[in-house]
Amino acid sequence: MPVKVIIPTALRQYTGGQGTVSVQGGTVAEVLQQLSAEHQEFGKQIFDDTGKLRSFVNIYRNDDDVRYLEGLNTPISERDELSIIPAIAGGA
Repeated sequence: MPVKVIIPTALRQYTGGQGTVSVQGGTVAEVLQQLSAEHQEFGKQIFDDTGKLRSFVNIYRNDDDVRYLEGLNTPISERDELSIIPAIAGGA
């Protein structure tokens, strides 16, 4: 089942400029792994060298942060939408 994944502007250069992509998977992890397989440079931006999600990458299923659900094991259905939100730091 394809799931709609919303790609933030800062990472679109790694998905051929696409703002949304449809990816197969039954869990958040499966969707992200498939997305990374299709767009290898994208995967390098969200996963570290050990294959763990980088700490500054937030993943939302619909409006819910998956850290407060089942993490990367959170189930996904074709009615769901995943949003990848990189944390932004800074200020004066």
